[in-house]
Amino acid sequence: MNLPNKLTVFRMCMVPLFVLFMYLPIPGKYLISLIIFAVAAVTDALDGNIARRYNLVTDFGKFMDPLADKLLVIAALICLIEVRLIPGWIVLIIVARELAVSIMRAIAAADGKVIAAGGSGKLKTIVQMVSIVFLLFGAHIDSSTILTIGTVLIYIAAILTVYSGYEYFANNKSLFEDR
Repeated sequence: MNLPNKLTVFRMCMVPLFVLFMYLPIPGKYLISLIIFAVAAVTDALDGNIARRYNLVTDFGKFMDPLADKLLVIAALICLIEVRLIPGWIVLIIVARELAVSIMRAIAAADGKVIAAGGSGKLKTIVQMVSIVFLLFGAHIDSSTILTIGTVLIYIAAILTVYSGYEYFANNKSLFEDR
């Protein structure tokens, strides 16, 4: 297994650790969770850059990297619902889009095609991750200003989620024309 794929697997392994600390009744749990989340998020940027730079792109990475991102973000968002930092309907929009795009990718894969992440999808993921960082940091230091920034960012992420989902389907409508 090459380094980018190891980073992807590492990110997936960080998800249960993140969730564990979010639920532990200990002081500093938001800070610890933030650090775990941030380390995992950084591996998302690293694995793709390393894979492209050193020609280490694999089919495993093409499928598992987006899955690792989805697991990390969705786990964090669900935890943030539990601690009442974000509304559930935003998470529903995000999860619905992720499932729809994943199903579309599976249909494409059955036809021997790979649908890579587009620019709006990457931007959506970045904004989601940054909003989660702000929300966790705001919760850690109990700052309404930082929590407000995180909340505004998660709303922007929801808009980007809808837009990028539309874009994926519009750009790949040929997958559904003969079905």
